[in-house]
Amino acid sequence: MAKVTLSYSKQISSSDPGSKPVLVIGQLPHLQGVSFDVLRKKLEPRVNEQTFRLAVNNLHPSPTDTISMWCNNATVAALPLKVSRHNTSSRAHSIHKLVKSCYTGSLEEFIVIVCERHDVFPSGCAVARAFPLFSHKSGYAKVNQRKVTVEFVVVGSDNRPLTDSEMDTLSNAAAGIRLSQSIVDRPCNQMTTDDFVEEARKVASELGTEILVIRDKELETKGFGGIYGVGKAAVNPPALVVLKHHPPEATQNIAWVGKGIVYDTGGLCIKSKTSMPGMKRDCGGAAAVLGAFKAAVKTGFRENLYAILCLAENAVGPHATRPDDIHTMYSGRTVEINNTDAEGRLVLSDGVSYAAKDLKADIIVDVATLTGAQGISTGRYHAAVLCNKEDWEQACVTAGRNSGDLVFPIVFCPELHFSEFASAVADMKNSVADRSNAQSSCAGLFIFSHLGFEFPGVWIHFDIAAPCYTGERATGFGVALLLSLFGKASHSTLLQGVSPVGCSDEDEMVENATKKIRLI
Repeated sequence: MAKVTLSYSKQISSSDPGSKPVLVIGQLPHLQGVSFDVLRKKLEPRVNEQTFRLAVNNLHPSPTDTISMWCNNATVAALPLKVSRHNTSSRAHSIHKLVKSCYTGSLEEFIVIVCERHDVFPSGCAVARAFPLFSHKSGYAKVNQRKVTVEFVVVGSDNRPLTDSEMDTLSNAAAGIRLSQSIVDRPCNQMTTDDFVEEARKVASELGTEILVIRDKELETKGFGGIYGVGKAAVNPPALVVLKHHPPEATQNIAWVGKGIVYDTGGLCIKSKTSMPGMKRDCGGAAAVLGAFKAAVKTGFRENLYAILCLAENAVGPHATRPDDIHTMYSGRTVEINNTDAEGRLVLSDGVSYAAKDLKADIIVDVATLTGAQGISTGRYHAAVLCNKEDWEQACVTAGRNSGDLVFPIVFCPELHFSEFASAVADMKNSVADRSNAQSSCAGLFIFSHLGFEFPGVWIHFDIAAPCYTGERATGFGVALLLSLFGKASHSTLLQGVSPVGCSDEDEMVENATKKIRLI
């Protein structure tokens, strides 16, 4: 993959496919209905209207299809004809795949997306995922910078012109997605906890926001037994990083908490030689939170927003936590360790406790690559969402469809499931007794228990273990989801349009979710 600068445009510019390749993407009815006059200055003189119409009429998407109209430098691609109610109308996953397969690697090329207005945001984010930033291939540094411009043709009943501000929103979201990807893609010898802290400092410096870093022994002193216990055996010490955004008009405190295990060996309960490769991705939650925080603040977030990064390397060493050890968490509750490979819930529990106790957060969202069972429960494309409020659960599902970062609910039933953590000598164990009993739900409930099951605010848990990567590359999953879910707290009209509130096809219950927390 060549180095790519990605930009977004609200209108079609003039260019010649002979020197600047172009890919036109859309659903077949939209491609059939769009006026060639709109696309003329992007396709001529290489492709005339007759050739374009012939190509479109010969597209047979099952699920997708592409036709080259001129020497692979002018291509038209059709998205799937139908999607189910649990998919995104944008067909975002297909856009990502088509862009990757049709990219020519030229110095400059264009992607034209023909879509309805409500699909602009997820479509633009899908393109961003196709151009990850990290590569350590020899010669990569010598590759000339490539430029890709994404242009939109809005069709349908709501065909109001897009604005420069909305394109800025897309650029910020794309930058957040690609930042998240680059953190997750980098191996642990290049993304230690020290490196992650520096990434957070860069974001804070760019945004002009306050940052708090608690590291190493200070974590133990201040009571963060979960984070310190997980990371104390590593060469690079664990850290709790808090970025703070305080706009003058804020009325609420919102905390996004990310699991940042920069490498997970499993600890003394060590992973096998086949299950350990890929564990550089265990920081996907913290990477998503950092990328989303950067995009949200740059776009204009009206509420107090905190990004809490729980950073550690789960290493093997003489100081590693042993099974049978007992840690006292920031919540004050004690945990008997029966599985050192169930470490993510320990660091996140400290993070959510800090959000509630110190930051007085009304809404707490934790994002984590928490359980392998998530991929079994909800699959490769849908993250699992566990939530203490039914209306917010539905809002999360809607935000997933509107952003392209799909989510699906898992069972929330503490009275039936939390007994899996029973301990004879501590308040709880850290891993379930029965791994076949709603394992992903139980893991999330462990985190929630450190807020208390009677927590009066909103708690949302996203398990993104499977959708945070595809093949061997990170997807930046979670950035677009958080931006959409909290779109009504943004000054951006584009994000407000994909927020669960204000989407005409959603029921009153979804609308009430955001009304209750005064984000309108």
